[in-house]
Amino acid sequence: MHSYNVRIWSVRKRPSKAAPFQLRWQVDGKEHQEKFATKTLADARRAELLTATRKGEPFDTETGLPVSEVRERNRTSWYAHARAHVARKWPTAAAKHRASIAESLAVATMALCPTGKGRPADDLLRRALYQWGFNAGRHGQEPPESEARALAWVERHAPAVVDLDNAQRMRTVLEHLAMRQDGKPTAANTFRRRRAVLSNCLRLAVEHELLPGNPLHRVHWETPRAVEELDVRSVATPTQVQALLDAVRAQGHRGAHLAAFFACIYYAALRPEEVSMLSADQCDLPTEGWGRLVLAGARPQVGSAWTDDGRPYEERQLKHRARRAVRPVPIPPVLVGILRAHLEASGTAADGRLFSAVRGGPIRSQEYGSV
Repeated sequence: MHSYNVRIWSVRKRPSKAAPFQLRWQVDGKEHQEKFATKTLADARRAELLTATRKGEPFDTETGLPVSEVRERNRTSWYAHARAHVARKWPTAAAKHRASIAESLAVATMALCPTGKGRPADDLLRRALYQWGFNAGRHGQEPPESEARALAWVERHAPAVVDLDNAQRMRTVLEHLAMRQDGKPTAANTFRRRRAVLSNCLRLAVEHELLPGNPLHRVHWETPRAVEELDVRSVATPTQVQALLDAVRAQGHRGAHLAAFFACIYYAALRPEEVSMLSADQCDLPTEGWGRLVLAGARPQVGSAWTDDGRPYEERQLKHRARRAVRPVPIPPVLVGILRAHLEASGTAADGRLFSAVRGGPIRSQEYGSV
């Protein structure tokens, strides 16, 4: 806890040969003291404490020290703090969000570390931080030798959290967050996501009293606006879609199986991760007129390194929805007909899903991405 109730007494002499001069002060009613060999040292320390009170700085009730001194003494490394933040977020974060946190903190950490002689190559540093340093699922594992050397370099050269209380330094980090690996500006939504991850990590540092405040708030940054309107020139016409679906069907048995998959993306505006979870009992397909799909979950693919069970995908609730929420989607007669024909020709997988991999398991992006 902090307190502004501080009282500092004059230096007094004690019957001691080693440290005869004593400085006493009181913080929120609790007395603290330090001993000195000379009165000059004691007076200098008293002046430091008085300066802190004149600046209006709070004192820590536990140690009796000005808060700035406590932070300076607890010089937690940024890298250690960021790893602790990742471990704290890991249990409740979705697999894709875990990867997003790791990617954002990897970029920020590379921007904070010094450049010049001895720094590992950027691609190695990025890989080591993303795949090992900020992957809490691998914190107990030994990384490959090259990645281990890169992470050891980060441990030695990453700044202390307290040193991040600098607006110019934060501007440099934001400039890196706003840039792709090829040096071009990143998408506005990507920058917002990265900045949010960094800000969340810095807020935790404030909570742990490693920083007086979030230094990002001191940087004026104009974030480019994301394009909200749909460019009608990029939307396929019904004729073009029909030609695309015909081309998919022409790719043999696998193409015929996946034609309805792509039809759901176009006619129902579904995400691929939603289509991959679509089951027969979620489809209302009348013989005439409009039908309806009742979506209850999604299966985003992110990679086995970010899931709890080591599978390359994760079954979760719908995006931005509560865990058991469902989303009804009306579908036009043309999609109703396509899905009815799909069920008649291919049936369902063993678990009731409309679409499956070649060997019958859950469909993955490699399946529909290569058609």
